[in-house]
Amino acid sequence: MCTVMGYCGSGADRQAFLEGLARTASRGPDDCRVVDTGKGLLGFLRLSIMGLTPSGMQPFSLGRSYAVCNGELYGFRKVRDDLVKKGYVFASDSDCEILLPMYREYGTDMFAMLDAEFACIIYDGDSGEYIAARDPVGIRPLYYGYDRSGTVLFASEPKNILGLAERIMPFPPGCYYKKGKFIRYADPSRPAAVIKDSLETVCGNIRSKLIEGVRKRLVSDAKVGFLLSGGLDSSLVCAIAARESKEPIRTFAIGMSEDAIDLKYARQVADFIGADHTEVFMTPQQVISSLERVIELLGTYDITTVRASMGMYLVCKAIHEQTDIRVILTGEISDELFGYKYTDFAPDAKAFQEEAEKRIREIHMYDVLRADRCISVNSLEARVPFGDLDFVRYVMSIDPEMKLNRYGMGKYLLRHAFEGLGYLPDSILWREKAAFSDAVGHSMVDDLKSYAETKYTDSEFEEKRKRYAHAQPFTKESLLYREIFEKHYPGQAEMIAGFWMPNRSWRGCDVNDPSARVLSNYGASGT
Repeated sequence: MCTVMGYCGSGADRQAFLEGLARTASRGPDDCRVVDTGKGLLGFLRLSIMGLTPSGMQPFSLGRSYAVCNGELYGFRKVRDDLVKKGYVFASDSDCEILLPMYREYGTDMFAMLDAEFACIIYDGDSGEYIAARDPVGIRPLYYGYDRSGTVLFASEPKNILGLAERIMPFPPGCYYKKGKFIRYADPSRPAAVIKDSLETVCGNIRSKLIEGVRKRLVSDAKVGFLLSGGLDSSLVCAIAARESKEPIRTFAIGMSEDAIDLKYARQVADFIGADHTEVFMTPQQVISSLERVIELLGTYDITTVRASMGMYLVCKAIHEQTDIRVILTGEISDELFGYKYTDFAPDAKAFQEEAEKRIREIHMYDVLRADRCISVNSLEARVPFGDLDFVRYVMSIDPEMKLNRYGMGKYLLRHAFEGLGYLPDSILWREKAAFSDAVGHSMVDDLKSYAETKYTDSEFEEKRKRYAHAQPFTKESLLYREIFEKHYPGQAEMIAGFWMPNRSWRGCDVNDPSARVLSNYGASGT
């Protein structure tokens, strides 16, 4: 992970800019550089992953133009070779050095050409204008806002531009910004056509595309590790990576010592694939004492995101403190594509597809945000194989009739894609899903809810929650998170669309808690 930041106009307060940039120093602890473009400032904090030498430091320049990018551009060497044939010379082995030559050759059409997780800001020295862009899923973070003079600012995290911009909002994924407008160049949530192939053809393609998504994310000049919960998604990522790696992969799991559902399953997976496995345990005291820190680093008040971040933050903290790993592969985005426990209640295929499209469009505010912040605050980089563009586009295009749970088991297509091939034991491949925030220990969620109960009387809760018009808190836990959020991000609640909750309009989903534990179909998931 890195930090990018841009003040895109003259009259910048350099000291205020530097102070804002420094607020996310953990994203880029290796180096810092700010350039004055003549019409504003571009800043970069570096976490060295590809092209580890000083020549890979940003901002990159080409003529009078500059670029900063937090990203991984997969297959960049082929693009670079093509650019060399056109006469461009490269000084480093950094993937992001291709951006300015691409922009000179293709203009804003370049963004749709990238196979990447990225957020970038470009200053076009010829036209004197700024262009910013973000990957189609929103895996890499980018925010924007305007100062009192109307100058636009961009940054990796909202805290970078707090106090500089009046209203801060997430940069829409799959868009680029030019001349004051956001222009969509890609929307993977909306399939161009519906795939109606046979079950075996579809599952074969799911398998090959996911394998390729993992394979390309193993390429790194820095050491790579894996979060392994013992659930289906992270287990598949680890199993594929183990087959693609010459040495045993390093896996990490976390849980409450007394009731972590998934620790035993993570251990089974690690033993099966021959991983070098580490278990991290957390206590109720650690959870409560870390709560404010986690909400501050997340920049959200969403219940599900906060709960699920407690374990992820602490396990990544342990990885940072105890290893020299720099890159972490995770299992996010599978649920949005293949379904949650609550999507078993989808009334029909059309409703299932609409829900999946909504979740993919908004994921940058929830699970992807969680993974980015918990990992980057510990000076690590997150890579998300299920977010591979080719994979996302394919799965979103599969006939939703096939994705409905008609098989008595959620995520059947994903499970069947790897059935009988020895990637995972059947006991893991066909185990019911447990929600991550519950799987690290039911007691953790219960401890958070109990702690919130001690903070307010019933009358205080009713009085205080009414202060908020947007995403009004509806439990004492949600009010606690909102008040902590407002302390660190006053007046910026609209950065989050609202609370992540099951679709309450569906029969069986009208619940008052986002945990899958409250659903009638949770069943054996929590064992």
